[in-house]
Amino acid sequence: MALDGYTDQSMSRQAMKAELLDAETELRLAFAWRDQRDEQALHRLITAYMRLAISMASKFRRYGAPMNDLIQEASLGLMKAADKFDPDRGVRFSTYAVWWIKASIQDYVMRNWSMVRTGSTSSQKALFFNLRRVQAKLEREASQRGESLDGHQLRQMVAAEVGVSIADVEMMEGRLSGSDFSLNATQSSDDDGREWIDALEDDGVQAAEAVEGAHDAAHLRTWLIRAMQALNARERFIVTERKLREEPRTLESLGEELGLSKERVRQLEAAAFAKMRRSLENQSREVHHFLA
Repeated sequence: MALDGYTDQSMSRQAMKAELLDAETELRLAFAWRDQRDEQALHRLITAYMRLAISMASKFRRYGAPMNDLIQEASLGLMKAADKFDPDRGVRFSTYAVWWIKASIQDYVMRNWSMVRTGSTSSQKALFFNLRRVQAKLEREASQRGESLDGHQLRQMVAAEVGVSIADVEMMEGRLSGSDFSLNATQSSDDDGREWIDALEDDGVQAAEAVEGAHDAAHLRTWLIRAMQALNARERFIVTERKLREEPRTLESLGEELGLSKERVRQLEAAAFAKMRRSLENQSREVHHFLA
């Protein structure tokens, strides 16, 4: 049902003029749509209950969404309900449609509340729409008992009431505390004020860490070159092919090229690593002796 060009007032007036269906007519229309895909029956059923959709949409205006968009989402929920309604179950269509209308509106509100996903589970969804109400109820009950709740106590009680974790309550309080704002907004009213993005911690490598890393890498490269020089030509070839290539070669392929058995190549590789290890240990001792 396209709603472009309509205002919420005109849609409300149009919905109020729609017919009221009795149970028998409603059932007949539902059967006609389910069994015969009668679009006229579907249109008549949806039009009759648009007042219900608009009434439910108006309850979500406090979340800041345009009423026209809320009604659009409510009508989508109403159409889903009509498509999935089973008249054989003996339930009135209005009773069944309420759940679909509410779910459609809630999904829309949560999608548009923030650029960051507000909630992904049914418990978080319940928390989003009930947090303020539950907080007010718990504070009112505590006041009647002559008690005063601090923030931590209130969050604990809300978590137990809604059936979520305290972390979820804290997260949702932050999400509901205000809407999104740009990181490029200035922190003061001055045009040349610092932007909020400038206050974020830099996750990149700091200058001191970069210098230390480059220094250590240079030393390690020098040590490895010296360790490789302690090997003979065949051992250097095996180490290079086994450890310094993007796709290391297998012992079997090296054995075929060198005319050696796979086991002999493995022994030469182990001997080369042992030589390199001794060279690196000697260089390390020299460094420690120099620094001592």
